[in-house]
Formats: sequence, structure tokens, C-alpha cells
Amino acid sequence: MIHRYLRTVGLSQYQNREELNAFLDQLQESCRQNVMLIRRKNGERLWEIHAALGPGIGIVLGGYMNSQGVMVRERYMPYIEEPDITSDVYCSIQRHVEGEEYSGLVDDTRVGIPIIFCLINGGEYMIRRYQELNTVPRAVCLTAFSKNGKILLPMQKNARQREMSKVADKAREKLIEAARHGDEAAMESLNSEDMMTFSVVSRRMMKEDIYSIVDSCFMPQGIECEIYQVIGDILAVNSRINLFTGEEIWDFLVQANDLPLHVVINQIDLQGEPMVGRRFKGTVWMQGTAVWDDRPPEETENK
Repeated sequence: MIHRYLRTVGLSQYQNREELNAFLDQLQESCRQNVMLIRRKNGERLWEIHAALGPGIGIVLGGYMNSQGVMVRERYMPYIEEPDITSDVYCSIQRHVEGEEYSGLVDDTRVGIPIIFCLINGGEYMIRRYQELNTVPRAVCLTAFSKNGKILLPMQKNARQREMSKVADKAREKLIEAARHGDEAAMESLNSEDMMTFSVVSRRMMKEDIYSIVDSCFMPQGIECEIYQVIGDILAVNSRINLFTGEEIWDFLVQANDLPLHVVINQIDLQGEPMVGRRFKGTVWMQGTAVWDDRPPEETENK
């Protein structure tokens, strides 16, 4: 199976498994000196490689070492390096039912819903767990990968309206936090606010376009837990080049529901001209990097 979001790091030309596997085999062989080995207590050896495709973009390859010492690949996924901290609230990490893949969950009050993301530095997490080190991150760097996005015009707001919006967001965050601690009054206030918002939006939609009413959103999309629908203001615009294919990758810093995160999309999958101040709309796959205070030394081995 070809990863649906592989094209976001500039590999849109690989449309069948045979061509992709040949490329991944070549990439894996060229990065053998950067392999991270993870030794399990039962003697099994796992490995992980972060193979670069260009400045700050690449593919995470992972698998196990067989009895002959051959690196058998079991998984791969695109990644992008972003040092910006997205959230410093408590993050829990859970292993998937099958394979050595991990997901993280962050319940940030700015969004109002738990954010589930694919953990990119799973090898580092496994080393910490097997060495019985602290496995609770102090922060996470979230990135959103999109394969179908649009650029929207900005909302027309004056300085006073923007300030009022910030005050309202802060008040809602406090209500959400109180509701999580069992405050019934806060729960009732949130329910009343949601009903009022629904009523206002329903009336306005009869005469206005939905994107002139909703300026920002972050909500689950479909049945896959790491997929979300995002609308947010573009705060910064950068581009990267895949050195293997020459494809250009857009990297936007987007603020959705007061949460800043980087959105990555292939130029061929974006509609509209990106500019600071405009908005991004798209369905995204969330991934993230966990940050610990005392990162262990990587166990590497040249093969």
C-alpha cells in the first residue's frame, strides 16, 4: 500500500508499489550509516532511519533485523522537521495494535477537542521505554500534512473585533478547563454558547457564504482518528525543494482555533496563491514530534 500523504514531501510521481519499493530500497541503503537500533528485552532488534529528501523533509523508515542481520522494512511515512513547539500540555503516547507505530494525544483547551497525531520519533520513544527513562513529553511539535488544500481570502476585521475575538477565546479556554474538572456551571455555559452559535450561524448561512462566517476551525474529519479539517490564518509562508524529484513543497505556519501549527502541502495540490494574512483550508493528517528534557543518546550502528 502506498502512503496517501507521501506526495506531500514531493514524491507524487510514485504511483505503483514496485517503483516506490525500488526507491525506498535505494534510500534505505544510502542511509545505513544513520540507522538507529532499538534492542528489545527479548533480544529482538528493531531499526529506524530518518532519510532526508531535502532541507528538513524526508521519510521515516522502520523495521526489524532478521537472523541473518538483514534490515527488513515494515513501515514508512513522510516527515518534516519543525522546531516550533505547538503545545506543552500533557501528552499521552500509545502503541498501535499492530506493528511498532505510535500515536500521541494532546488535549489542548485552545482547540476544545483532543488532538490525535502520528508520532514521528517513535524510535526515540522506544529507546526511552526500554531503558526505563521518562516517556512523558514536556512538549510536542505538531505538523499537518495535506494533499488537497485551498487558499481563502482573509476575514475583514478591525483591531477592536480582533481583540474581542481573543478575549472570547481566552474566556472559552477557561470554561473548557473548568468543565474538565467537573464544574457544572461551566458545562452549562458551554452548552448555551454552542446552541447560540449554532442558531446565529444557521440564520447567517441563508444569506452569506460559510467561509465569511467561520474564520477558523479544527475538527475531526471522517473515521480516521488522525485526520482533521482545518481552516486558519496563514502567519508565515516558506517553501522547500525535494532534491530527488525537484517538486516544490509549501510550508505554512497556520493558526487554527488559536493553535499554531505547520501545514505542509505539495505545490501541485494547492489551489490559490499563498500569502501571509490569507487563510488555508484543507483536510490534514496530523503527525508530531515529542520533546523530552533529557533525550537519551541514540544507539547507532554502521552496517
